[in-house]
Amino acid sequence: MGKVVAGNWKMHHGPAAAAAFFSRFSPRTAPDAVEILFFPPVISLAAAMRTVGVPAGFGVQNIHSEKAGAFTGETSAEMAGEAGARFALIGHSERRHIFGESDAEVSAKTGAAVRAGLVPVVCVGELLGERRAGLLEEVLRRQVGAIVEPLATASRFMVAYEPVWAIGTGETATPGDAAEAHAIVRSALGELASAPILYGGSVKPGNASALMSAPDVDGVLVGGASLDPDIFARIVEAGAAAGSADPVRER
Repeated sequence: MGKVVAGNWKMHHGPAAAAAFFSRFSPRTAPDAVEILFFPPVISLAAAMRTVGVPAGFGVQNIHSEKAGAFTGETSAEMAGEAGARFALIGHSERRHIFGESDAEVSAKTGAAVRAGLVPVVCVGELLGERRAGLLEEVLRRQVGAIVEPLATASRFMVAYEPVWAIGTGETATPGDAAEAHAIVRSALGELASAPILYGGSVKPGNASALMSAPDVDGVLVGGASLDPDIFARIVEAGAAAGSADPVRER
């Protein structure tokens, strides 16, 4: 398998919009040239899975750490799996910094995903102030350190590096910035370092190829640009091209 190209739709695309998206989404790639993932709103998961016309994996944008309980509005990992999700996005910067999720909560959710048989895609990344203060490595090692234990028993997982200052701002880390951060993440993973590490932060067709060609960048987690089927198809095509030039890494 080559690069991973994942689309996080956030709170966009209800069931009808999801179906309309897939009526137009048609990247020009071989089925095994790139691994395509979608994280639609949970209410749109069934419609997306029913209407997708290309090989793709589907996940949920968030899970609760408990299997069941009085947690209004939440979805357990087991429920997500029963609904057809194979992946779970965990610890996205918006979950951390808007909803206040701590490293401990991210760790607990990661463990819940692993126990339920979902593939965790765990997000890590620094704020602008932390970067300016020279705390990039400290922040990444702390966040990765919190998830190493639950990931140790995972049959598969991914980590997504998100420079928080580059999400939805139009700012983008350079390929060199991404490679530096990904090297820190890979080092912090220790014995788990062969896992794919994705870059997320204002990924667009114009920068996707350069980012995915950088060392240690195994793919991208795309936000706003994943909402347009034609634009996202171009990013998928960039991933296929970058993956064909990549050395093989065991995953």
